[in-house]
Amino acid sequence: MMSLMVHLKTAGHLRGKGDRMAKVTFRGLSFYSRVAENCEDVAHFNEIFRWPIASRLDGNEMLEIQVYNYSKVFSNRLVGTFCMVLQKVAEEGHLELTDTLIDDNNTSIKTSVTIEIRYQSMDGSVGVWSDGEFLDVPEDRDGMFAFETESLLSGQSRGSGTSPGRSLQGSIPTFRKAGKGVFSAMKLGKIRSSRDDHKRGDEPAVLDMEDLDRKAMRLAGFVDPDTISLASVTAVTTNVSNKRSKPDIKMEPSSGRPVDYQISITVIEARQLIGLNMDPVVCVEIGDDKKYTSMKESTNCPYYNEYFVFDFHVPPDVMFDKIIKLSVIHSKNLLRSGTLVGTFKMDVGTVYSQPEHQFYHKWAILSDPDDITAGCKGYVKCDIAVVGKGDNIKTPHKANETDEDELEGNLLLPEGIPVERQWARFYVKIYRAEGLPKMNTNIMANVKKAFIGENRDLVDPYVQVQFAGQKGKTSVQKSSYEPIWNEQVVFTELFPPLCKRIKVQIRDSDKVNDVAIGTHFVDLRKISNDGDKGFLPTLGPAWANMYGSTRQYTLMDEHQDLNEGLGEGVSFRARLLLSVAVEILDTTSPELMSSTEVQVESVSNISESATGKIDEFFLFGSFLEATMIDRKIGDKAISFEITIGNYGNQIDGVSKPSSRKKKKKDSENEEEESELIQNSSDDEADEDGDLVSVSSTPPMKPVITDRNYFHLPYFEKKPCVYIKSWWQDQRRRLYNSNMMDKIADKLEEGLNDVQEIIKTEKAFPERRLRGVLEELGVGCSRFVTLANKDVNQAGRTKLDRERLKSCMREMDSMGQQAKQIRTQVKKNIVKEKLKLVQNFLQKLRFLADEPQHSIPDVFIWMMSNNKRIAYARVPSKDILYSIVDEETGKDCGKVKAVFLKLPGKKGFGPAGWTVQSKLELYLWLGLNKQRKDFLSGLPNGFEEIKSAKMSHGLHSVPPVSLVYNMKQVFQLRAHMYQARSLFAADNSGLSDPFARVFFSTHSQVTEILSETLCPTWDQLLVFDDVELFGEASELRDDPPIIVVEIFDQDTVGKAEFIGRTFAKPTIKMCDEHYGPPRFPPQLEYYQIYRGNHAAGELLAAFELLQIGQGGRDDLPPLEGPTDSERGPILPVPLGIRPILSRYRIEVLFWGLRDLKRINLAQVDRPRVDIECAGRGVQSVLIQNYKKNPNFSTLVKWFEVDLPENELLHPPLNIRVVDCRAFGRYILVGSHAVSSLRRFIYTTPDKASNNWATAAKLMNGYMVLTNGGSQPRSSPSLSSRTFSRPAGDILVNVDAEHLVRKMDTVVKLDATSDAIVKVDMTEEESDRDKKQKKKKKKKGGVEEEEETDERMLDWWSKYFASIETLKETLRAQDAAQAEAEEREDLEIAAEAADITHDDLLLKGSRAKERSKEKKSSKDKKKAADGSDRRPVKAKVDELVVYDKELESEYGNFEDWLHTFNLYRGKAGDDDEQALDDDRIVGRFKGSLCMYKLPVSEEITREAGFDPNMGMFQSIPHNDPINVLVRVYVVRATDLHPADINGKADPYVVIKLGKSEVKDKENYISKQLNPVFGKSFDIEATFPMESMLTVSVYDWDLVGTDDLIGETKIDLENRFYSKYRATCGISSNYSVHGYNVWRDPLKPSQILAKLCKDGKIDGPHYGPGGRVKVANRIFQGPTEIEDENGLKKQTEEHLALTVLTHWEEIPRVGCKLVPEHVETRPLLNPDKPGIEQGRIEMWVDMFPMDMPAPGPAIDTAPRKPKRYELRVIIWNTDEVILEDDDYFTGEKSSDIFVRGWLKGQQEDRQDTDVHYHSLTGEGNFNWRFVFPFDYLMAEEKIVISKKESMFSWDETEYKIPPRLTLQVWDADHFSADDFLGAIELDLNRFPRGAKTAKQCSLAMIRNEQELPTISIFKQKRVKGWWPFVARDENDEMELTGKVEAELHLVTAEEAEKSPVGLGRNEPDPLEKPNRPDTSLMWFLGPLKSIRYFIWHNYRWQILKVLALILLLLMLGVFLYSLPGYLVKKMLGA
Repeated sequence: MMSLMVHLKTAGHLRGKGDRMAKVTFRGLSFYSRVAENCEDVAHFNEIFRWPIASRLDGNEMLEIQVYNYSKVFSNRLVGTFCMVLQKVAEEGHLELTDTLIDDNNTSIKTSVTIEIRYQSMDGSVGVWSDGEFLDVPEDRDGMFAFETESLLSGQSRGSGTSPGRSLQGSIPTFRKAGKGVFSAMKLGKIRSSRDDHKRGDEPAVLDMEDLDRKAMRLAGFVDPDTISLASVTAVTTNVSNKRSKPDIKMEPSSGRPVDYQISITVIEARQLIGLNMDPVVCVEIGDDKKYTSMKESTNCPYYNEYFVFDFHVPPDVMFDKIIKLSVIHSKNLLRSGTLVGTFKMDVGTVYSQPEHQFYHKWAILSDPDDITAGCKGYVKCDIAVVGKGDNIKTPHKANETDEDELEGNLLLPEGIPVERQWARFYVKIYRAEGLPKMNTNIMANVKKAFIGENRDLVDPYVQVQFAGQKGKTSVQKSSYEPIWNEQVVFTELFPPLCKRIKVQIRDSDKVNDVAIGTHFVDLRKISNDGDKGFLPTLGPAWANMYGSTRQYTLMDEHQDLNEGLGEGVSFRARLLLSVAVEILDTTSPELMSSTEVQVESVSNISESATGKIDEFFLFGSFLEATMIDRKIGDKAISFEITIGNYGNQIDGVSKPSSRKKKKKDSENEEEESELIQNSSDDEADEDGDLVSVSSTPPMKPVITDRNYFHLPYFEKKPCVYIKSWWQDQRRRLYNSNMMDKIADKLEEGLNDVQEIIKTEKAFPERRLRGVLEELGVGCSRFVTLANKDVNQAGRTKLDRERLKSCMREMDSMGQQAKQIRTQVKKNIVKEKLKLVQNFLQKLRFLADEPQHSIPDVFIWMMSNNKRIAYARVPSKDILYSIVDEETGKDCGKVKAVFLKLPGKKGFGPAGWTVQSKLELYLWLGLNKQRKDFLSGLPNGFEEIKSAKMSHGLHSVPPVSLVYNMKQVFQLRAHMYQARSLFAADNSGLSDPFARVFFSTHSQVTEILSETLCPTWDQLLVFDDVELFGEASELRDDPPIIVVEIFDQDTVGKAEFIGRTFAKPTIKMCDEHYGPPRFPPQLEYYQIYRGNHAAGELLAAFELLQIGQGGRDDLPPLEGPTDSERGPILPVPLGIRPILSRYRIEVLFWGLRDLKRINLAQVDRPRVDIECAGRGVQSVLIQNYKKNPNFSTLVKWFEVDLPENELLHPPLNIRVVDCRAFGRYILVGSHAVSSLRRFIYTTPDKASNNWATAAKLMNGYMVLTNGGSQPRSSPSLSSRTFSRPAGDILVNVDAEHLVRKMDTVVKLDATSDAIVKVDMTEEESDRDKKQKKKKKKKGGVEEEEETDERMLDWWSKYFASIETLKETLRAQDAAQAEAEEREDLEIAAEAADITHDDLLLKGSRAKERSKEKKSSKDKKKAADGSDRRPVKAKVDELVVYDKELESEYGNFEDWLHTFNLYRGKAGDDDEQALDDDRIVGRFKGSLCMYKLPVSEEITREAGFDPNMGMFQSIPHNDPINVLVRVYVVRATDLHPADINGKADPYVVIKLGKSEVKDKENYISKQLNPVFGKSFDIEATFPMESMLTVSVYDWDLVGTDDLIGETKIDLENRFYSKYRATCGISSNYSVHGYNVWRDPLKPSQILAKLCKDGKIDGPHYGPGGRVKVANRIFQGPTEIEDENGLKKQTEEHLALTVLTHWEEIPRVGCKLVPEHVETRPLLNPDKPGIEQGRIEMWVDMFPMDMPAPGPAIDTAPRKPKRYELRVIIWNTDEVILEDDDYFTGEKSSDIFVRGWLKGQQEDRQDTDVHYHSLTGEGNFNWRFVFPFDYLMAEEKIVISKKESMFSWDETEYKIPPRLTLQVWDADHFSADDFLGAIELDLNRFPRGAKTAKQCSLAMIRNEQELPTISIFKQKRVKGWWPFVARDENDEMELTGKVEAELHLVTAEEAEKSPVGLGRNEPDPLEKPNRPDTSLMWFLGPLKSIRYFIWHNYRWQILKVLALILLLLMLGVFLYSLPGYLVKKMLGA
């Protein structure tokens, strides 16, 4: 192990006599030496400190030693500091030295230290030594090492333990002056050795700031506290000593409040549904809402593309627990519900936690809930999106969906869930419950008792469990407060389930309605772990505590929601013993129950000890202060009650179980309890035997503090409460939680600091982040050591063990990662690393949340008149005591400020913001046996007062009150300087704010400033004689907090609450000096909260000064009130108020827009008043707002004194007033610019003739090379600035500009004539190669490279651009991956210690490699075929923005800003959403502020107009006429407006008074309509400048509904320097689809730009060059006209310059290209929720210019008519279905059916081939399918009426799929379906040559086989297989068909018509079928002959021969006698 050891021997030359102590710091970790007592000259420490280190010692790291004079009472005084750079140590490994210290002012002092340092590296390369040489060092030195990195603010470093005598931590100030860092840097400059310098020979000799800073940093320990003033959050929450804990700032409960949600689901299609010839419908169900798609007939891959929207207004928890269920139902109709094919379930929360809150184009796997052995039942492809208020969903761009057809890769499952989910049983075991409340009134009980004569428990509980949309309930236990169920509820669900929570609810069974008693949620993510070492969900057996409404029973419980689990419970309701287990099922086992119905079974009881050993706990609380009690409560006496579970609850707590008559506490088991008491040791029994809990304070009358609040006069007597309770001892769980919480708190605080440093642009955020990571690493390793103990405690469940393992693993790996990231933190990537570390924070919080409860939470109730008024809930883990410091709860044994709030819904909204009461409360909870220290955390100086009843003075009885005899008197000075961005509380949109400051029992108010949101009070409030109880030194470390509340004064009624913040004062004890570094205090910003929302910031400082013996005269003097006008108000004194300097603020007044009526009167003569820090300026009056809303005088200015520190700048207020008759002014609206930073003008650096001087001013931030704010600009040239305009730079741009291959960074020396040749050769040669290749166009027709121009239209361009957009998105992902790879390289390099230059080389090599890889992609075409994408034809493209254009170009506020004017009260719900209603207009203008005097150079510039100040070259604001041309391309994902889930959209365009309604061209029943229209409107700016594009839904009856609208400010676009009037095309052509749209040619535009920007050019030169400023561009010079003639032209050159305009120095910026923007449609009724998106663009042409040409034709492509001719020649191997009556023989009567359109409306059948015995069929039959096809979208277009009631036809687009089926014809019954094949005409497998080669593989391996498209091939013939699925779901081959497909266009079809079947024209010949196929009942003999003869030929012949023989024999026998007689008679 590497380590550094420091042996601190002595410190010499000390002055005076006293106790000394030293502190040694290395890498942010400090050790303190012991205290050397009473030493005079020399202090002998002789101590060794050892730091184990993980990374090798860097030569420029620092060691710091500080020597202190130690004081027991006061803070330690720093004698001096010694710092050294460890370079020599790093090289040699050993060093001994004596050196002097430096003091606070960086001067050297005599005092010296003698030390010895040793360093042992890993490899032993540095000096070797054995451990023996040093003494052994105790590991933790009494816990006395403190982290200096801990808190930037505290200015005290906190230790983590206490030394035996007195803790040191609070008493070592580490303040130092800011100068120190600078000094140490200078000193370092000297130390730095030559070895360091020669490495950097080739770099400029600049002091490496970063390094120096790092060293300075190490010297100074951490960022100097004085230079940091962090904002309030940290200010309060930073805890200095250990006596107090942090208050919670946010007040309002947010969980139970309902919010708007919209869930949109698109069901696109289904595939591979199991079943034969089905008619599927998809049902979408969310909670109780169901919606169905239409039915598709006889297909098992239906295509729907139907969109459903569900709107909800419920609390988030309820929303996220709702289940989304997709089910496919087969043959549902009005009469029958259909049969379920399969379902898919997922909860809404899972969708919401996805990126973008959505699944897009994913396949859901269906499974059958009734048969879990079945496997997958098919797939449904859908989009699901959940939108909450203010979420915006980015829809991925819709273009051809080819990649999503792959099922496996796109399943609808969250990341990390396996594809094959298995079935599992979820067992929820419910054992018993206890502590239930009464659920019935006593009256009823008495009636019952009278009748039945027995006393019963008033509750009939049962438990209901909900999971994944199913419910199960246990039995009802009648009349029992302690029911025992011992039942389990079993759910069967796929695992891992897509539902996150199991809801367990105890309910009371009642005849009328059942009510919930309490609810508990089990979060499956917390009780399982899906890692490779993870575990299945498991829980308990453990008790779950349930909280809800208060326990007294009322018939109408106002807080019933709380019992349902919504919102924060305000009281303990019951606890339930339960366990959860999961078992994965083996679906193959035969005895498995295959249904998923919920089962309820009984289980055996578990032993008492299973949940842990019962132990006695002791809770102690002391109320040190009760202030800020709301006056509404009235002045009845007030007491406070503390309860834990039902213990301590006096009013409505213990419901005694009536069954056991003995009086007993509500504890586990009586016997056990008495045992506990008897078996305890004797003396304890004596003491505790009769210890009665005291759970509430004595009632006391409140005393008035001020108009709003009371306080209780506790003064020196503080009441106490204590409660004994019995619980299972499961402290280990809470301890582990506490450790993680503490690590997380520390991390959060550190991250807040880092963010604050970044936000306020302080130096070195990266150091603070490194410190934070260091702490995190240490914390994690500490956790691992501590958590791993007493593992085999009783009652440990499986979850405890597994959780411990996984927490240890997580913490361990987190510690490792933290260490690793720490080494990578660099200045430029702080933000990225910050994000990573924030993930750690979330993970820590997640891990710390313990799913198995143990001790219930503690409630503090304020009681008045025996009613519960307000409460606070303290988690028991926060106050739980442990011997180990890290395990103790964060508030245990500490004084905490607790704010009480109203219960339940009362606490929503304004009522929830007022504090009901503020308590200073001390709580301690622990085992009774550890009770001895329970008072140790209280402020010292008290005596205990025991209860009088407790006789014989038992010494260990807890006190009932504490009396403080030590009291300190202080004066508090509150310096209230100003507040900003306050909440608007009046109707005028302003407030009349004043602040009320509370400290202890005192309060004071500032003066009221009227009508402002940014008051500058500049007032000092002095609180005299504030008495605080306790020891002086403790108070110094840890003063109580100050509460500041800000109110709005109303003339009538009570002042209205605006917000509140907390602060801690800086304290000066009477013996301390009032001076730097701590005094005077700095002003700081404190965040003001109103409920959970920020409501502004307060700038103030607070100091608390102790008044000593000398009284107030010793305090620093106060200047009296200086300004006479303000009367007796004291201003903030000079040392504290900021230093001011003179600024000039120039205001550009442009105009006012959209002013609404005020008090029903229109605004007619408005004026704008600008005010900042008491000074201001007024605009001129607009004489007639209607006629011209612009100002006639553009620029005015005023001078004002503002603070030097930019962060302290006051806001600037803009107010608009309307001047009415008789000198009346009415406020119209106001706007506060809270941060002036973006308007600060910095003079441009003359030395660098640099970019965008103007831009600097306009954007308020420095615009870099390509204009920092300019979007998407290619960083084309090296971004080095050019030091002076000298040589010209040549930019050679590829003629065809396919690619901007500008990665080549060329360092330009401005003096040379640099030519930037962008290497295009590989590109060219590539292109030549390609031209020889055949190219596949997107549409698919095979064609030559030269795309036929006539074929292309605007849509070709559009679709090509969408492809490009997708490619860019892909490329961005790739680039991100590459960046990560580079970072890994850097890290590796750091580890391996490679020098920086090697790294650059390596990186660039890697880059080149990846460039080679990417080069093919970069060309936006794949040169290698392997990429499998068809090569794109070269089509000119435009830019498709997937957002609004203005968001890409900084709202076009490059010089003209828009300020919204507000009026009216601010809404409270979600601030932003409602703010839109308060907007009453907009002020357009700009600001520019600069320090005076301004440099002369600017004013001397040529053409400087002094009237315009800094706003030079701004256009005039006279009215101007403009032709506005709006192109609307299409809309996507519209919100359905009709009942059928569709809409009939049309476009409406409004501009000023003109409105264009396109109502007659509505598009029927379409949510993704393609409009393809352009609209021309003439407008006059500024009167009509707000363009509204809305989409309405057409209705036959009634008014049309607005679906959504979008607003575009045309004026800002028109005047913007980005030139958004008409986008610049990428190519200039004079005809064709890409014709130039602008009336000005590129050369004219360029000339105008050069003139306006006062730059030299353009100069066109020979050889295709043009020079602008000092840049030379190259490009082609010829153009072709319609007739193919070539002409010379300069336009291409000019266009080249325009597309690279951002490279022009000074004025360059990216010009808006030809584009399509995508804008969200919003509906005012549903604020914040997108209702769809619209793709469009706007062109504007001034009327005084030449008129533009006609609008581009963007009409939607008409589908092309085609005819598909399918000839079915033969079939083979068709399975035989029928049995013959006579012979039992198998045969089939085959026919083939085919159709092309989705619904079979065009199906055609062949004739029947009867009686095929071999499966062979001969048909020669032709099907003819005419259809309309959209090439670009690869869809067939069908128009048809949806139903007989439909008004008009609906257009559908469906994929072109030809379905062929083979059937067996039956005469009397339905035909039997045998098999089918579906061919996607764009991609289907080539048919086999012969029937033999045709097999199932053609379908099974569809993905691998090469596919063909009928649109390219035109004619295809071959054999294809028919398939069906058998019972086991396996595909089987059911036949083969030989078919020929022939595609012809409609024109060709007309020329060569063909007949259907075998008809004319072009008839097919009759098939050659065997005779049998004649109908057998027409020729029965024939057929009998055929059958019998055919089969029994030989038998028949034999029989015939036999018969012949027999006949012959018969004849013979017959004729024999006659013959014989003849013979005998001799006849």
